[in-house]
Amino acid sequence: MINKKNLWFLSLFSLVLVLSVYYITMPTELLLTNNGDILDNVNMNVEEVSIVESLRQQDNSSTLEEINKLKATISDSEVATEDKNKAFDSLKLLNQISSKEELLEEKIKNTWGLDSFIKINGDQIRVVVDSDEHTSALANNIMKTIQNNFDTKQYIVVQFK
Repeated sequence: MINKKNLWFLSLFSLVLVLSVYYITMPTELLLTNNGDILDNVNMNVEEVSIVESLRQQDNSSTLEEINKLKATISDSEVATEDKNKAFDSLKLLNQISSKEELLEEKIKNTWGLDSFIKINGDQIRVVVDSDEHTSALANNIMKTIQNNFDTKQYIVVQFK
């Protein structure tokens, strides 16, 4: 004997099955014409992301991945204490570098009014500036602004996008 629950289940299952078969056998031209209008509207509303923001997001995701690896090493009970200490020091250094990069980006924004992305790798600093003005004088001024924040000589590369 079929009870109410089984009857509802069979009814809904058969409905889903019929709709699935209908969707699969539906002509693809019909799907494309309806979705094409929707895609055009979506494309008009999507704002273009600047290259600086794209680089920043990429760097943030790789930094977050590195932080998660280091935290996993620190919290792993099977890892030796010396390795945990090295992971902790690396995590601390990574946080210091990230904060220094943010500080320099803010300084360039406040001093020159330019949106920038800065990546520090040892004594090498890569600066990507979102600016219409591509002069060597501006690049030189940006390099001086950055160098003033360090005690030792840094190798600074400025790129305009």
